[in-house]
Amino acid sequence: MTPRRFVPLLAGLAAISLAACGSSSTAPTASSSNSTATSATAVPTATPTPTPTATASGSLSGTWTGSYSGAYSGSFTLMWTESGSALSGTIDLSSIGTETITGNVSGSSITFGAVGSEAITYTGTISGSSMSGSYSVQGAGTGSWTASQS
Repeated sequence: MTPRRFVPLLAGLAAISLAACGSSSTAPTASSSNSTATSATAVPTATPTPTPTATASGSLSGTWTGSYSGAYSGSFTLMWTESGSALSGTIDLSSIGTETITGNVSGSSITFGAVGSEAITYTGTISGSSMSGSYSVQGAGTGSWTASQS
């Protein structure tokens, strides 16, 4: 056997001998080809999965009263049922009457809309027992709104 082939064989045997001579009664967990054995075992760390929260303040279910101004002005009453991030219920607008409404909430952001004689979309934020934002009436203008939980 030539010396060039003999050196890698000796290095491999030395690595095996070192691993076998350790004081641990368990088999080594990792080794490398450069005759250095490692005994550190990687411990996986758990990454917590965030729990989705429906709102910054709690449940939106119930009655909310508010006002709107801009292209249209008036008052409204929302009757919400919240299920996860989905909202459903009715909105009674002083200028239109009562319409079925659906929406979504994510953290402190809320979006909802009504389809009646005109399509109206609302966007805004929730803080405690109040929320506010802007509305848009398709083809007829925009404005702002504010509401508080009754």
